[in-house]
Amino acid sequence: MSTPKETQLSARISTEIGTKTPQQALDSLCNMTGDLTPIPLSEFKARIAKAQHYMQQHGIGALYLNAGTNLAYFTGMQWYASERLVGALLPAKGDLVYLAPTFEIDSLNELKLVQGEIIGWQEHESPYALAISMLSELDTAGGSKLGVDESTQFFIVDGFNKALEQPWQIINGAEVTAHCRMHKSSNELALIQRAMDMTLAVHKATASMLYEGITTTEVEAFINDAHKKVGASGNYFCIVLFGKATSFPHGVKDPQILKKNDLVLIDTGCKVHGYLSDITRTYCFGEPTDKQRALWESEKRAQLAAFNAAKVGIPCGDVDKAARDSLAKDGLGPDYNLPGLPHRTGHGIGMDIHEWPYLVKDNPHPLAPGMCFSNEPMIVVPNEFGIRLEDHFYMTDEGPVWFTEPSSAIDAL
Repeated sequence: MSTPKETQLSARISTEIGTKTPQQALDSLCNMTGDLTPIPLSEFKARIAKAQHYMQQHGIGALYLNAGTNLAYFTGMQWYASERLVGALLPAKGDLVYLAPTFEIDSLNELKLVQGEIIGWQEHESPYALAISMLSELDTAGGSKLGVDESTQFFIVDGFNKALEQPWQIINGAEVTAHCRMHKSSNELALIQRAMDMTLAVHKATASMLYEGITTTEVEAFINDAHKKVGASGNYFCIVLFGKATSFPHGVKDPQILKKNDLVLIDTGCKVHGYLSDITRTYCFGEPTDKQRALWESEKRAQLAAFNAAKVGIPCGDVDKAARDSLAKDGLGPDYNLPGLPHRTGHGIGMDIHEWPYLVKDNPHPLAPGMCFSNEPMIVVPNEFGIRLEDHFYMTDEGPVWFTEPSSAIDAL
């Protein structure tokens, strides 16, 4: 007959928590990106066409795309936002034009996928006045609104406002960008799926190499190496928390040292061809208390309640409500009260880690096919511990589909 100690050891081996050395765990991983292809040029053109159709319908004559995610989404141009204006003007009809410092034109031509003239400005000139003057040369289809990329720095928007002439008015470009980006194509879903698969493999490898005395800093370094091993362009973000620190949703300032029977919360993700993963796992390194086990099960029920509530056409806020109602049945909350769920149930994901739409109280936006969401109704018990299980799903005509299967138990992944 097995002794309790032998039974516990057998359980740990079966769940692969703390059974390997860091090198063995790293060696268990391999590149998972060999068969992937980036978004094709035809899809960038389709995105532009969709945006222009919307703009024509809503009197938006042009859309300014700033260096960063939106410029990359519509054109494939990878450039960084800085104190120098680099972007593109997308008219309601016809070809877009790029705007950049003249000395950067050759570099941008190297990166250009979607064709369009690059209009340069010299360092002593106003790029804002140049951008506004270009509006008279573009086919705005009669629209008098200039949509400005919602991520554009204030100084650029301020410059546009000072250079703007009648009848133009500036509006938030998210009206167009969110309309396009929140509905993922099959190509986008495939990239997100692979990124999620890679991060889940990293989670499992990480759990397998934990040992008493390891620091959160060491675990973060392992996760970074592991994401590179599976083929990611690098570790996009990483939160590693032990024990009491798990009750802080986004971490604490000081590293922790893993002790026997600590809860472990790891939230991490990576980027693949511009698309992101984001998965959180919470489990026990040893033996959980009855309270921890019970609340872990409450967390899992709330996550499943949110998933089951997700139906095409219902408001995003109803998904958040389903998770909170589940937690309330277990005596948690209500609303944002603790112990309970201190934040929204989920966020959209794609090329940005948080994007539209959001699973938050009273959000009336209807769920539709192609939308992707995190599902993470975290339970926080102040000064004790926190439990967050985060998986993502995407919407189809038939309902939600998991990108990754949720955790099965507090001592497993």
